[in-house]
Amino acid sequence: MTDTVSEIRDAKTAALEMAALDTGVKNSALNAMAEALEANRSVILEANAEDVRDSEGKVPAEILSRLRLSDSKISDMVFSLKDVAALPDPVGETMSATELDENLVLYQVRCPIGMIGVIFESRPDVVPQIMSLCLKSGNSIAFKGGSEARRSNRVLFDILRDAAVSAGVPGKAFVLMETREDIAEILKLDSYIDLLIPRGSYSFVRYIQENTRIPVLGHSAGICHVYVDADADMDTAFKVSLDSKIQYPAACNAAEKLLVNSKVARYFLPRMADLFAANGVEMRVDGRCKPHMLGFDVKDASDDDWYAEYDSRIIAIKVVDSADEAIDFINSHGSHHTDCIISENEERQRDFVRRVDSADVFINASTRFADGYRFGKGAEVGISTGKVHARGPMGMDGLMIYKYVLVGKGQTVKEYSGPDAKKYTHRHVDAEYRL
Repeated sequence: MTDTVSEIRDAKTAALEMAALDTGVKNSALNAMAEALEANRSVILEANAEDVRDSEGKVPAEILSRLRLSDSKISDMVFSLKDVAALPDPVGETMSATELDENLVLYQVRCPIGMIGVIFESRPDVVPQIMSLCLKSGNSIAFKGGSEARRSNRVLFDILRDAAVSAGVPGKAFVLMETREDIAEILKLDSYIDLLIPRGSYSFVRYIQENTRIPVLGHSAGICHVYVDADADMDTAFKVSLDSKIQYPAACNAAEKLLVNSKVARYFLPRMADLFAANGVEMRVDGRCKPHMLGFDVKDASDDDWYAEYDSRIIAIKVVDSADEAIDFINSHGSHHTDCIISENEERQRDFVRRVDSADVFINASTRFADGYRFGKGAEVGISTGKVHARGPMGMDGLMIYKYVLVGKGQTVKEYSGPDAKKYTHRHVDAEYRL
């Protein structure tokens, strides 16, 4: 048995301890982890600076952007850990209670999934985000980060694990894998790993999905749209469209397409083009846009542009004649991630929400809000565009499953069978089962 398999086997066993941890222990560990990050800022930044220096000129700009840490990013990690500590403990929460008969009650109770595997590219801030959520939700966790962030991942992992252990959390519940061979190894471990979460590019997620029997929870490409409706407030349209594109262009929730209703294109497009140009955004446009964007440096959009995820300061812009056309275009060209309508027409807003088949559908708000921390989940495990188990930005809810607890007083199925059978009441009751 390799060291990797042995560590993950031990973590799987430790998951049983994690599931039974007291809430106070978990919260103490999370606060200790936050304090440890605060106390080791310089150590973390030094390790990260080495990773960045080794990666410059060798990886794309968007990868380098995700890799680079700063004081403010460490502050975000600290705040996130404290936020997770402040969240209610989901373990043992009663989801529903059904009386089958008098003194025979069935409880549906939240419990951890068990052993989580996370494979991610570039972003060392994934380590505190997911470790904190797994700890609070009672799961064990195995990480495999990209080699470009090797030093950053290691220093963060060691600081956080040691702090958690000091508060009474089993250290074997946390595993960090560091070699390229570990990816192939982890994909084979369906006997130990209950859920695999890949964080990275669309091609990376697809590779993971196609090469393992472990259930995989991940998102497809981040092809997000903003639709500017005929009844849009123009100030809102300018602000939201710009923020959706430039606030962090490398993020999967950044807008890649801008759809503009033909009734407002003449007014909206010149001003929007001016804002994009001032912020270094390359514009790829269809033929109907060009008469409204004279004097701006624009490029003709190709068919491929409507399906592209740029992860940079590039946006494709198209004129449409109706909200119906925009909705059809989004459903056929998007990735079901995050899409937004800018409109003051409430009926059109509701129609957009009903018909756009995406994990996140926004009204008059930047697509960049599609984030677990911003959604109040404390941090984010990942974003799922699928429809099984979890969808959209996932916090602890994506790391939980449930069990059924039946509490009776000696009842047997025989009593409820045959011609003289007792009848089930099957009545919802307001009751909780306390673990």
